[in-house]
Amino acid sequence: MKKSVIWLLLCAALWAESALRLSLSGFPARLNPLLATDTVSGELSGWLFNGLVKYDKNANIVGDIALSWRFSDPRTIVFTLRRDRFWHDGKRVTAKDAIFTYETATSDKISTPYNSNFESIESIEAIDDFTLRVRYKTPYFKALETWMMGLIPKHILENDPDLMTSPFNSKPIGNSYYLLPEKISPSKNVELLAFRDYKPRPPLIDKVAFEYIQEPSVEFLKLKSRSLDIGSLEAAQLERQLDDRFRDDYQIVENSSFSYTYLGFNLNNPKFQNPKVREAFSYAIDRGELIDILYLGHGKVCNGPILEGALGYDPNVRSPEKDANRAKRLLAEAGYDKNNPLIIEISTNSNNPTRMYAAQIIQRQLMDVGVTVRLRAMEWQAFLSRVVHARNFEVMLMGWTVPLTPDLFPIWHSSADRPGGFNFAGYKNDEADRLIERAKSTADRNEVARIFSELSEIIVRDNPYIFLYVPSAINAVSRRIEPIEPTIVGFTHNIQDWRIAP
Repeated sequence: MKKSVIWLLLCAALWAESALRLSLSGFPARLNPLLATDTVSGELSGWLFNGLVKYDKNANIVGDIALSWRFSDPRTIVFTLRRDRFWHDGKRVTAKDAIFTYETATSDKISTPYNSNFESIESIEAIDDFTLRVRYKTPYFKALETWMMGLIPKHILENDPDLMTSPFNSKPIGNSYYLLPEKISPSKNVELLAFRDYKPRPPLIDKVAFEYIQEPSVEFLKLKSRSLDIGSLEAAQLERQLDDRFRDDYQIVENSSFSYTYLGFNLNNPKFQNPKVREAFSYAIDRGELIDILYLGHGKVCNGPILEGALGYDPNVRSPEKDANRAKRLLAEAGYDKNNPLIIEISTNSNNPTRMYAAQIIQRQLMDVGVTVRLRAMEWQAFLSRVVHARNFEVMLMGWTVPLTPDLFPIWHSSADRPGGFNFAGYKNDEADRLIERAKSTADRNEVARIFSELSEIIVRDNPYIFLYVPSAINAVSRRIEPIEPTIVGFTHNIQDWRIAP
């Protein structure tokens, strides 16, 4: 073999050892943070763009591009920006970029679901290059979270004729601690380089190499061959397919997935308008059995619309334990017995094997209390259009991913029971509406938490959903990467401080 070839192979090996090796499940559509609506695009753009604020490891809101902020009144925030943050082309990040981000998101130049983040803003102005005043129409409980959105550069995009098809979307100029050295190509893996001018200091790992891996089974094989530094694991893989060497090479990090699965009733259907029927379902279902069978115990019972660790979570609001006798009694009081059995249909999507298994387990559990269950499953897109959005279901098995600061309005306010809205159950409760509206117009996070606690109690009592389980997110992290500090926000909060151990 020629010396030059040997040298290239050696360089490649050394590069792989010094790079953080990750995977992507698909090709990113657009890396502009305002247009990064799919999971892969959102994940990758998060490496490239920062907002004014962010969560720290304990889920507290702290400054990012913003050095500090203050509420001059309940409706107005004044941000002071850092003077040492730069775009990847060397231009300084200023308040004008924040204004441009807002104006673009709320304009007709682009189509983005993130425009709702800015709907509550009444006015925005730059007092100077590093001072931004934002005034909201009313006090708003997510006023700060609005500015976790990655900023986009005014000096690059203000004259772009078509932001939806702009070259920027595949070759963005960001402001975070990693940059994209070349345009994304569907035929190539993605490499990021440390932004050496990032302040207060650049990241300690110089390169991040993303490999396209669409199949979870292939990702698992890559982990077992030690060619990935981080990868997700299924519960069965964790419990049954890892040897001692794997555990020596990888740290297992298990966190809440911050998503929950539920049974949702169509409350416009007469079968489910009697609250005793819905309560009977809650007592008939053994949530612990679902977690044990589906996830081998790697999950938690879901106790309501706000998950543990999120703003307003109340540990005193609990889903009931299984009580088959109580379930039968409630059904009898609602007029259902052996001579007049309740017959229902549960709809779900067929391309989610775990959800299909869950539907079958729930079918058996409900049959144990005298409910006859038919299952209806279809492919995801057809399920969304023909079942969910069309409200063409009796009961559906679905899931939601929720943020650390949840917004209960889109799912639980009665006005969201409309075409395009997310109140699929058709839930209506005047007291819940009043509390949701009050929370939305409250800037005091402690007061919002108190309102959310009261809301959770009302929603769980009404049973528009049967809240089922919160699966764990399980990851294998190479022990050559340190320091790994799992917290409520996950384990990637301190990527800038990661290093590769010698």
